[in-house]
Amino acid sequence: MKPKTKILFSCSILLLILMYFFPIWSISLEAPQYPEGLGLYINISSMTGHKTHDLNSINNLNHYIGMKVIKPESINELKIMPFVIGFMMLFGVIILLINKKKLIWVWIIIFMIISFIGLYDFYLWGYDYGHNLDPKAIIKIPGMFYQPPVLGTKQLLNFTAHSYPSKGGIAAFLSIVIAFIGIGVDKRKKRKDKI
Repeated sequence: MKPKTKILFSCSILLLILMYFFPIWSISLEAPQYPEGLGLYINISSMTGHKTHDLNSINNLNHYIGMKVIKPESINELKIMPFVIGFMMLFGVIILLINKKKLIWVWIIIFMIISFIGLYDFYLWGYDYGHNLDPKAIIKIPGMFYQPPVLGTKQLLNFTAHSYPSKGGIAAFLSIVIAFIGIGVDKRKKRKDKI
């Protein structure tokens, strides 16, 4: 493994630390009756409102349309995620110590699989909350469901929902990109050496 590859891969590993300090994902809601908006941050081990009372306000709104109460402490994925990211960091350090470039590919593939599983799990979570509604809800609109978008913007009644990666999620994406660049730098160096 060339020095540049080691430096770049080390940066990939260090970037994952940001996931422990910044939200991974952000869901925001805009509506005329909420000019300041409402929102949720999905963190590595918790779920919090953009503002202090946002989670409570969203749960109150969800009650009217029959959605389940969002209880961050009951979401098992939030208990597992810190260990998953910790494993990826530890595995990255082991790769640096072993000094095998091919293992960076293994690291990237595993991390990409974890990311896709995470997004699919997020989709299933949103589907469950948005589709499995209480039949005794105060507001019932036949055929209407309230699943937030996994990525992008969606209209839900008079609310516009936005769902995008936050700082921690961007750090995870950049981590994979930089690892790819590290492998590419190594390949370019070999081609130049052959010439």
